[in-house]
Amino acid sequence: MQLTTGFSNPPIDAARAFRLVLDAMAHPARIVDLPEIDAPAPCSPAAATVLLTLVDDTTPLHLAGAYDCDTVRDWVGFHLGAPLASPQDAAFALGTWDALGPLDRFAQGNAHYPDRSATLIVDSSELRNSGARLTGPGIKTEAFLALPDIAALQGNAAQFPRGVDFLFTSGAQLAALPRSTQIGGA
Repeated sequence: MQLTTGFSNPPIDAARAFRLVLDAMAHPARIVDLPEIDAPAPCSPAAATVLLTLVDDTTPLHLAGAYDCDTVRDWVGFHLGAPLASPQDAAFALGTWDALGPLDRFAQGNAHYPDRSATLIVDSSELRNSGARLTGPGIKTEAFLALPDIAALQGNAAQFPRGVDFLFTSGAQLAALPRSTQIGGA
């Protein structure tokens, strides 16, 4: 088994990455550059950095599609110790948009505990600040982000405070789309 490395300086790199993830969540559609690491294929460096930062041995993780492979499973087991879970039991899920769908397979929270919902890490080919018009908390007037399925994401946002949150990754970049964000057309 040949594993890729994690953070080169775990305390410093994890703290920096955590701050950047929080910044992205606080400012939907803001594209941030994460510390680049040697990620296991097919993960982008940003997706692997998010996993190293937010997932541990108490965090159920679902791997979808091509990400549910020996290379990623071994890396997760070694670096995170996270239990692998079904979609409905996962706190986090990783995959491409198509592999993760439909969204209702994942925990949506409930009226009393909306925080019991999943966060989906959607690995993409690129992130762009164009396309769908976004408004809501953390956005001064409006922001734009190219999204894979505007109707599905609008349906998710309409459930607020329920619904799932999204972390879109590509290369070493990350953009967040919390469920509180309102999504207009492209």
